[in-house]
Amino acid sequence: MANSLPSNGKNFPRDPSNAKENAPGNRSPLERLASFRFTYLSIFIFLATYALTMEGFEGLMNRHFESALQTAADLDPAEGPVVPRLQEGIDRLLRESRWIHIGGVRVQVIAVAANQQTLLYAGARPVPLPADLSDVDLLPVATDIAVSVPLSSLAANAILVVYASLLVIILVVYTRTLTRREEIRLARVTTARDAVADRAREIETELETVREHLARIEPEQEVSAEEIRALEEERSRLNAKLADLEQREERLRSRSSRIQGLEEERRTLEEFLDEALGELGQKDTEIQSLERRVKKARSSPRRRESVRETETFARRLRTLYKNLEFDDRAIADLVRYGDETLKLKAEEALKRLSDEAENVAIRRKVGGLPPHLSIYELGFAGKGRAYYTKGRSRRYRILAMGAKNTQKTDLEYLSRLPRE
Repeated sequence: MANSLPSNGKNFPRDPSNAKENAPGNRSPLERLASFRFTYLSIFIFLATYALTMEGFEGLMNRHFESALQTAADLDPAEGPVVPRLQEGIDRLLRESRWIHIGGVRVQVIAVAANQQTLLYAGARPVPLPADLSDVDLLPVATDIAVSVPLSSLAANAILVVYASLLVIILVVYTRTLTRREEIRLARVTTARDAVADRAREIETELETVREHLARIEPEQEVSAEEIRALEEERSRLNAKLADLEQREERLRSRSSRIQGLEEERRTLEEFLDEALGELGQKDTEIQSLERRVKKARSSPRRRESVRETETFARRLRTLYKNLEFDDRAIADLVRYGDETLKLKAEEALKRLSDEAENVAIRRKVGGLPPHLSIYELGFAGKGRAYYTKGRSRRYRILAMGAKNTQKTDLEYLSRLPRE
């Protein structure tokens, strides 16, 4: 029976003195303060964020009122007296602004004339002006504005309430998470203590049974004293473990949370997450770079082959047709023809235009183009179109080759040609 008892003591403190030293009541004041560092850090971030937000809000309000004041100061002397209109516009801006009357933003405006000496606006009261200055001499008006957001204003309090609400929500969620974890651990310790207590009661029952049996049987049939001593020693050890478990349960009940260890674990997980995200970003960058290289490697032979084909075709056309000039656009259009029959029909029409220009049957001027462009259209094969004009050094210049379905795109290209 002694061998059937649990002998693994890893769930219990082996050294009671060390357990007492680690108890919450024996920690130093510095350690107790460090256990709440998440709360201190949250409050610090809250204050820093609030201060930065107020700075940014003041800058935003300053830009807003500067833009509105610039609009109010942009006056035309032909529309009437400048100074009354300027003062009325600034007063209306300050009187109708909701940021000032509801949000509590403070705005101070000063406006001076172009000579930087004549004051045009400095508050609610009108400013007297010299009689020898005309409205033209006052312009352009220079303005200066000072915007401040008092901490007692509605806008500042609204920002403070929003950040304070976020801080409270974060702290409540964090505290509830820690509380649930501690409750789970406390339940585990309580279960282990109950199991040890049950086993101790079973041993007590077995010992009583053994003692009664020894009292009934003969001396030569007595149970070995060593077994009894082993059972008693095991009972003592279990009682000691039970006492340790009870002390541990009391410590867990008196302790609200073990914040220090949980905070270190959270930081470690965040570091692992940052490293994983960094590695993932590097892998994504490498994958994108490889994909671009693969696409470039796949498209380069085709592009080189297309360029060689275009250059060869251009040399052949410019050699065969001495009276025609070919733009690069026209050569590219001919190369893109997928139908070889259409290509042959196009070359046939170009040959007639080169050799028998006066006898070409279908030749008309393209309409809908700018007046400075004189471009003609030559049809072939029913749906083909050749657009040409007078050449610079030869008889005709071929501008583009198209079809019936590309007529709109071709006309847009021809309309953008420069004047020559």
